[in-house]
Amino acid sequence: MFTGSNLPMRVTGPQLLVGERSRRWFRGSRRSAVAVPLAERLPSGLGSFLAIGFLVLTGVSGAILGGHYESFRENYGEPKHAIARFVGLGIDRITISGLSGLSEIEVLVAAGIDPKISLAFFDADEARKRLEATPMIREASVRKLYPGEIAINLTEREPYALWQVKGDLFLIAQDGTVIDKMDDGRFAYLPLVVGPDANKRAKDYIALLGEAGSFGSRIRAGSLVAGRRWNLKLDTGADIRLPEQGAGAALKRLASLEQDFRISEKDLIAIDMRQPDRVTMRLTEEAATTRFEQLKSKTKKKGGEA
Repeated sequence: MFTGSNLPMRVTGPQLLVGERSRRWFRGSRRSAVAVPLAERLPSGLGSFLAIGFLVLTGVSGAILGGHYESFRENYGEPKHAIARFVGLGIDRITISGLSGLSEIEVLVAAGIDPKISLAFFDADEARKRLEATPMIREASVRKLYPGEIAINLTEREPYALWQVKGDLFLIAQDGTVIDKMDDGRFAYLPLVVGPDANKRAKDYIALLGEAGSFGSRIRAGSLVAGRRWNLKLDTGADIRLPEQGAGAALKRLASLEQDFRISEKDLIAIDMRQPDRVTMRLTEEAATTRFEQLKSKTKKKGGEA
C-alpha cells in the first residue's frame, strides 16, 4: 500500500514555462521600448555636450584658417603639450648620464626635447630611436619619471682615430665606423689615417705606432697605399715608405737609426724602407745641391793633390 509520501511525484515542464515567460518578457520589452519617446532615451546633457563640441570645432577651424593656430604653435607648441603643461605635466628636470664627447645641448636637440613639449605627450621610445640614430651614440635609454622628469642614459661610441679621405676629415670608431664629420678641434689629438679604406685599417696603423717606441711621437699620419702598405708622414714633412710585409720590423730599424744618427733632423723628404737590406734616403732640393757642391769640392781637392 502506498502512502501519500511514497506516491510518485508528477514532473512538470519548467523549461516550457520559462520559455513562455521569456517570450512574454521579450514581447513586453519590445512594446515598452517602442512606447518610450526618443528624447527620454537619449543621455541627459547630450545636447549641451554636442553644442559645446560644435563651438570648439568652429573655434579651432577659425583659428586654423585665420593663421592663429600656427602662431600659437610657434609660441607655445602643440595645443596638447600646452594644455598638459598648464595642468602641471610639463618637464621640470632632465638628467643625462654617460656623456663623454657630446654636450648636453647636442643630446637634447638629438632627442627632440625643447621647452614647448610636455611629459604627458613626450614619446620616450621615439626619442630613444632618434638618439641611437646619432652617429656618436651607440646605445640610449629614455625614461619618463612623473610628475616632471626625463632620465636619459647614453653609451657613446669611443672616438678612436681620424680619417681623411677626398679632402674631408671624419671621426671614426675602433672598427672603422664613421662617427661624425670632424668640424672642431676636440679630437685633434687622435691618430690620423689617410686614404680610401684607411678607416678599416686604423688598428693596424696604431699598432705600427707602438712598434716605433718614442719615435712614434714624430709620426703625424699614416697613408694607406693601394690598400696594402703604409706611408708615414713625419712632423718634419718627410715621408717614410714602409714595406707591405714586415712593416713593424722596418719601423723598429728606423727608430734605431733615429736614435743613432738623428735622421729626423736631416734635410730629408723621403726615407724608403721597402728593401730589407738597405735604407734609401732622398734629400730636399736645397740639401741635394749643397751635398753635390760638397762632393764636387772634395773631388777637386783630391785631383789637385794628385
